Amino acid sequence: MSKVKYYYDSETLSYRKIEKRKGRTFKYAFMFLLASALFGFVSFFLVSQYVKSPKERALVRELQHMQLQYELLNKKMDEAQSVLANVEERDNAIYRVYFEANPIPEEQRKAGFGGINRYKDLEGFDNSKLIIQTSRRMDVLQKQIIVQSRSLDEIAILAENKEKFLACIPAIQPVNTEDLTRMASGYGYRTDPFTKVRKFHFGMDFTAPRGTPIYAAGDGVVVRADNSASGYGNHIRIDHGYGYVSLYAHLYKYNVRANQRVKRGDLIGFVGSTGRSEAPHLHYEVFKDGDRINPINFYYGNLSPEEYGRLLEHAALENQSLD
Repeated sequence: MSKVKYYYDSETLSYRKIEKRKGRTFKYAFMFLLASALFGFVSFFLVSQYVKSPKERALVRELQHMQLQYELLNKKMDEAQSVLANVEERDNAIYRVYFEANPIPEEQRKAGFGGINRYKDLEGFDNSKLIIQTSRRMDVLQKQIIVQSRSLDEIAILAENKEKFLACIPAIQPVNTEDLTRMASGYGYRTDPFTKVRKFHFGMDFTAPRGTPIYAAGDGVVVRADNSASGYGNHIRIDHGYGYVSLYAHLYKYNVRANQRVKRGDLIGFVGSTGRSEAPHLHYEVFKDGDRINPINFYYGNLSPEEYGRLLEHAALENQSLD
């Protein structure tokens, strides 16, 4: 049974019974429900903003971890970029210059990233800017590494060719200095020992006892080992490739045969005095692309600076040749 409520009427100076009205009761009930719903919505909004569910907290931690990993990745790319820039600088300024290759332009190292948007699928996320920036840096770095790798492959081939080239050039004196009696005559105008006429001497004459060893001045293939060339007597010609040929004349005997491959320093024959020769000696010539050139420029392989200096002095003397 519901309680009866009264109120005091000041006009009649008596208590009067409060009569309940159905409309007012419905109104109060509606307002209560509305207030409750509003309170609940506000409470839910505030709770959802400041109080995270376990799943949400796990997602937040995962997102923070991802951001940290991207930041660490960017730092590592900074370090890699610094190292790569140093390699690129050495590649252009040292390696490619040494092997006479053109430097690789900067635009070529980083080319291939214009045109269409490569990162459209990464747009629209909370961390899209970070992800796109990192992806772009990674692509550029990968491109640079590929270009640098190909450049080093090219340098390796050039180095191998350079090594072969340096091994093939006739770069040593064909008779050991300690075996020489003297350096009799150099490249240039000399007096002919038979006619006493001044004429051009196209080689260098090394005086040494008969039977003194003669060595190949560079790697190559023996193209001749015979005495069928006028004036040279027993002689050897070695084709070194790259347009270089060396000739060793007036030999006592051979230690090689035609078509034999030799290495620099191999024993190929012995000093003699065959052909048009006045005394035992080695007449030595160097050809480049078919033209005879001064052999004095090709002894850096086995002479000290002092020995080379003395050789230059003797070779410059305009004396009588031995052939």
